[in-house]
Amino acid sequence: MENIRYEEVDGVATLTFNRPEVKNAITHEMYQQIDDLLVRFEASEARVLVITGGRQCFCSGADLRDRTRVTMDPLARMRRISEVAARLHNLSKPTVAKVQGVAAGAGCNLALGCDLVVVSESASFIEIFSKRALTLDFGGSYLLPRLVGLAKAKEMAFFADRIDAKEAVAMGLANKVVPDSEIDDVVATWAERLRSLPPLALSLTKRLLNDSFDLTFEEALERESQAQIINLSSKHAQEALLAFNERRDPKFWP
Repeated sequence: MENIRYEEVDGVATLTFNRPEVKNAITHEMYQQIDDLLVRFEASEARVLVITGGRQCFCSGADLRDRTRVTMDPLARMRRISEVAARLHNLSKPTVAKVQGVAAGAGCNLALGCDLVVVSESASFIEIFSKRALTLDFGGSYLLPRLVGLAKAKEMAFFADRIDAKEAVAMGLANKVVPDSEIDDVVATWAERLRSLPPLALSLTKRLLNDSFDLTFEEALERESQAQIINLSSKHAQEALLAFNERRDPKFWP
């Protein structure tokens, strides 16, 4: 996969877009590769996935020169894109987007579809679709209102203005902005921290939060109770209790 690099090192998987000549634009073939790699990650021993772009550019969205745009059935093509977005959203393990340079269109929503988003000072987000006479895809219509509120989501989608790194954090699109020279170290630290946390508890917490917008308060309480019962019977909860009694830090990795 020359357009995408993937590696797993010490429990951390990294997926890197590698088409710097077109700002890491995504072809239909790459969507299939991304999907395959997400399946591989979910089945692996890796506990966290970092998604990033090579050469200080995250992803400029769909490749408008991709021949499948005119040769492939539009519905089949959009279903493929939607399947990848759903796969990313439903991963049981935490994901981190490391964003430098532009994240536009589907690339923007791919970053926002990750659990945590760390951006460098050079990063920017743009829902470019309206300028291409298109509507949001890759989950943008679901993600944006939940992250920034309905009015701001409409502003971003209608006008397709570029959002810089500091504004992205202030709006809730990203968690943290750091200098370009520090982003590798910051993301590596976050990934190591996530790797070292109890995976079952993290997975259940992620699901509780992702589903919360569609539940009543009482339904959320019931889900919390079910999740806690599962946690209490896990080996990691036993390790946490033992560590507490022994006055030491619990060890959840390896």
